[in-house]
Amino acid sequence: MINKKVNNVQDALQGIENGMTIMLGGFGLCGIPENSIAELVKKETTDLTCISNNAGVDNFGLGLLLQKRQIKKMISSYVGENAEFERQMLSGELEVDLIPQGTLAERCRAAQAGIPAFFTPAGYGTEVAEGKEAREFNGKMHVMEHAFKADFAIVKAWKGDEAGNLIFKGTARNFNPCMAGAAKITIAEVEELLPAGSLDPNEIHIPGILVNRIFQGVKYEKRIEQKTVRKIF
Repeated sequence: MINKKVNNVQDALQGIENGMTIMLGGFGLCGIPENSIAELVKKETTDLTCISNNAGVDNFGLGLLLQKRQIKKMISSYVGENAEFERQMLSGELEVDLIPQGTLAERCRAAQAGIPAFFTPAGYGTEVAEGKEAREFNGKMHVMEHAFKADFAIVKAWKGDEAGNLIFKGTARNFNPCMAGAAKITIAEVEELLPAGSLDPNEIHIPGILVNRIFQGVKYEKRIEQKTVRKIF
């Protein structure tokens, strides 16, 4: 029986070194690998290139790594609600590649599928397309985008088993599924880790073949990025 379980986050993050490129799942604060991010802060890993939709908020998520100046470059689609991200980008302290959100997702998925490059109409005629090959398909111009190359992908799931099979819950099924298997090594942290064979095969979103290490996380805060309420009269 294949067993990809590791004992804790420290074991899971073995091999992550300064200067590496890391994919991190999540959207805003939804479905982010909280335990792994906290451990990277603790390890003081620096000069990281992080591929993530955005960088959390100032005091949580990837914002914690930004505060400690541990991120050299962000590859994202959205600055988000992170004032420190915005400040570092505008001041030139942080290198930033802003990518259309669909292109970001497809560059992850292409890496997962082993597709080296693809063409998309998104960004043609803008700064996004500068220096890139363009071709016409069906009367419309497209830009060639390359699949990401990352050392590690860190994703967060609701449930997983020791063979690495994953189930995501609700909106946490965002960038996590397309990042799993899209790097040299994929680490999955889960809220509930079960013995292999415990999950209904029909409910599995990501098969264990795409996961290298899996561990059960602890003390998830699951913060709300923006709380919107209405007055009750």
